[in-house]
Amino acid sequence: MDTNQILIVDDDREIRTLLADYLQANGYRCFVAAEGNAMQHTLNEQQIDLVVLDLNMPGEDGLTLCRNLRARSSMPIIMLTARNEPLDRILGLEMGADDYLPKPFEPRELLARVRSVLRRTNGQGQHHNDKVQQLKFAGWSLDVTARHLIDPNQIVVLLSGAEYKMLKIFLEHPNRVLNRDQLLNMTQGRDADPFDRSIDIQISRIRQKLGEDARSPQIIKTVRNGGYVLAVTVETA
Repeated sequence: MDTNQILIVDDDREIRTLLADYLQANGYRCFVAAEGNAMQHTLNEQQIDLVVLDLNMPGEDGLTLCRNLRARSSMPIIMLTARNEPLDRILGLEMGADDYLPKPFEPRELLARVRSVLRRTNGQGQHHNDKVQQLKFAGWSLDVTARHLIDPNQIVVLLSGAEYKMLKIFLEHPNRVLNRDQLLNMTQGRDADPFDRSIDIQISRIRQKLGEDARSPQIIKTVRNGGYVLAVTVETA
């Protein structure tokens, strides 16, 4: 099995070194960058599988870097936030991060998040019926091999790893109401806390990419006091 390559972007040298050493000791190959230009240089030169990105940095901050990277790639991103404030986490997820981790944290917690995100983005779908390459719904298609969305005009729409997994869950359970706890457990393998809005944010982003009217969505509908439901027919191809 190939070793996953991780890029750690943080302006704090001590944190960069600590995280790189710890992740390398646990089987990953790590690269480090102190700011956006160094990050882009590494992305151009190396085949990176996941980016650990600090929110607060000089120059272009982590949110800007996350948004720019997400605009051209579905590469998994874990955002590090120095302030344990819900707004930071919400902004990070809205910019396309797959997960977030507030500082301070134990390196082993980051390791667990890295393993979880890579498992979702690399491992999911490998046991799916090999004959199924696309899930078609309401004129759209989800390519489960290339892991991207195709709109009714056959234009590719990039999805983050978290968005892909979330949409695939809905397509595998059409016309079934799924609550937030179920969705969080199925996509991230953890339970929700009362203030966790990550599921709502990811569904909002998926709706935007599907061109849905936020006030009256027709594909992924909100069920009051119940959760969400994919309210269209799904066909395999």
